[in-house]
Amino acid sequence: MIPFVRQFDFAYGRADWVSPLIQRVIADNPGPFTFTGTGTYIVGRDSPVASVAVIDPGPPDEAHLRAILHALGGRTVSHILVTHTHRDHAPLARPLAEATGAPILAAAPPAHETHASGGLDEEEDADFRPDHIMADGERIVGDGWTLRALATPGHASNHLAFVLEEERALFSGDHVMGWSTTVVAPPDGDMAAYFASLDRVIAEDFETLWPTHGPPITKTAPFLAAYRAHRLEREAQILARLAAGDTTIGQMIPTLYAAVDSRLWPAASLSVQAHLIKLVRDGRVVADPAPTLDARYALG
Repeated sequence: MIPFVRQFDFAYGRADWVSPLIQRVIADNPGPFTFTGTGTYIVGRDSPVASVAVIDPGPPDEAHLRAILHALGGRTVSHILVTHTHRDHAPLARPLAEATGAPILAAAPPAHETHASGGLDEEEDADFRPDHIMADGERIVGDGWTLRALATPGHASNHLAFVLEEERALFSGDHVMGWSTTVVAPPDGDMAAYFASLDRVIAEDFETLWPTHGPPITKTAPFLAAYRAHRLEREAQILARLAAGDTTIGQMIPTLYAAVDSRLWPAASLSVQAHLIKLVRDGRVVADPAPTLDARYALG
């Protein structure tokens, strides 16, 4: 079982110091994919003359923009970082940049169609354009802090996490969240890429993970091991359903997600499809004609 972390103290618009170098402000956009809302992080010292970075400004919400600007307390924003271009993370970056004069840094927006059906509300911010494209491993240095980009595709093809080197912490965006497993939905979500990214995060042995939604993860090793094991278990369950004679995703879902509200089954179908795409690539499953939602599947 994944040791989920769901309880934490917060108030919308309130700026909380959660570590010596991290301040958090949560937007009032709760939902089934955002939990309590988008957590925007301000990285830097608590000094009126310090320069800081802002991570994941959030949705297009004027009240949240005002809360971020108030939390800055006159400090200079040197960089605005965005983990990925979903609409609960990216749209407020440009208004914040206009208010502060700071450049926006992120991976390049996806070059392909990213829309997924299945009732997901994690739409792409089609208007998002960073001022600087960050590369995996690229560092930015501020006033007492260092942030390193860590490419973590899977949830989104252009997902970056950011390592705060002074605290051995990772701003994990939506790649790893304490309150829930992460959505991996084709066509932009990729399960094989997700496994590879998760292994990179595990190898870094971080002390703390700061997801964009929900509380931090402080017992990182057992949490990440359980997170990975859950994905492998789901993969094994899919193979078992194929061995039992199921040939379509629609036939698998009622068994695989019997304990889940049926209104979420369309979204669950996308996760199963992501697993099947990986299994087809691995040669363990065959799809007719291709690994789509409506395809017929069999063991390879």
